[in-house]
Amino acid sequence: MTSARHIPATSAGSCAIVSPEANRLTPLRGDFSAMARRRFQNPKPKIRGSWWTIRIRRDDFVEGKLKRVQTDVRIAPATMSGREAQKVAAEYMRPINQSLQTLGSATNFQGYVTDTYNPIVMPLMAQSTRNRYRGVISNYLIPAFGKLCLRDLTPLAVQKYFSAFATSELAHESRDKIRDVLSSILGSAVTYGLLVSNPIENVRMPAERRGRRTNKPYLYPQQFDEFVSRLPEPYASMVYVAIYTGLRVSELAGLRWNDVGTNCITIDERFCRGDWGAPKSDASNATIRVNRCVIERIQRLKLLTVEVKAGLATRRYKVVKSDGPTDLVFQSIKDGKPLRDNNILCRFIKPTARAMGLPFVNWRCLRTSHATWLKLAGADVKDAQGQMRHARASTTMDIYQQFVPESQNLAVDRLSTLSRSIQ
Repeated sequence: MTSARHIPATSAGSCAIVSPEANRLTPLRGDFSAMARRRFQNPKPKIRGSWWTIRIRRDDFVEGKLKRVQTDVRIAPATMSGREAQKVAAEYMRPINQSLQTLGSATNFQGYVTDTYNPIVMPLMAQSTRNRYRGVISNYLIPAFGKLCLRDLTPLAVQKYFSAFATSELAHESRDKIRDVLSSILGSAVTYGLLVSNPIENVRMPAERRGRRTNKPYLYPQQFDEFVSRLPEPYASMVYVAIYTGLRVSELAGLRWNDVGTNCITIDERFCRGDWGAPKSDASNATIRVNRCVIERIQRLKLLTVEVKAGLATRRYKVVKSDGPTDLVFQSIKDGKPLRDNNILCRFIKPTARAMGLPFVNWRCLRTSHATWLKLAGADVKDAQGQMRHARASTTMDIYQQFVPESQNLAVDRLSTLSRSIQ
């Protein structure tokens, strides 16, 4: 049997390699002593009224301060056996005992939105997106979840909320927007460590009540010719460029003279209701080929003068105040500032379209019309995707290009020709 080797004690001036505390059973000082004690809970289910309940301790924010409080939680109906109730209780306590619920999950939903989401996440969005999100939060999410803690928004609680929309008159698009906003809020809570996972991830939305797919409206070329002839400048040219290029209205408002080439247009900036920014996506930041008639229509703006009534007088304004490389192509009549798309839509496009019996016409309709015209012209799917500047061809085909009966009839007629050629 070998004897233990004697290790000489270190001198006072030398540095000890192993702390003397390691030879004792007491916990180490320093960072280890600051570790939070484990708070394992194993409550026994009890019947109270018609429910099995358990009494648990959890962290809650009360008047801005973190407190450890006791609360009773209903876990199952009293008709369930005691053995099964114990299993349900164990499953309920599992995420708490395994630290799958973070301390931040005790944060109040409304408080998180007000103190964290609004000042930190919202400024990263476009102005129009922020306005839409604020409306959804105040009208739908705060009334439903404002008094709950983040941890109370479980997958089941969220699914119950969206399943209730099955009998709601709310449009399908509005339901999707509510889901997107809630997912954004809870996703940011995951990012900042307040939640472990986003409970919205596997939520299923109620099916649409209508069983058939409806086409989005678009303008036929003949309708557009008459429509654009009734609009005043520069709005007629703006609509003309929109339908022949497929540009979004924010991209039209941000178009500058150095973006206009001899047979192409570069999209690298957008303006939407006071907010300047990059195009919607990386695919949208591109240079597209355009017809020569589009370039000529844009250049013609430099020569135009419009008359505007001011009381009893009539004032004349140049459509283009300045045509420097960084000046805007489409400028406001009076001062040359960026145009606001909603003003043009309400004052000129909508009244003209209603007078023609076309109440569906809006900026989105013009982009849909461009995609459908590309289909009528026989454009390849990938060519149409590039012209529309979509990241996926399915977006172009499934959302923007619409069903054209004339095109289908022509395809059916060609089948008979194919059949005769085979025979």
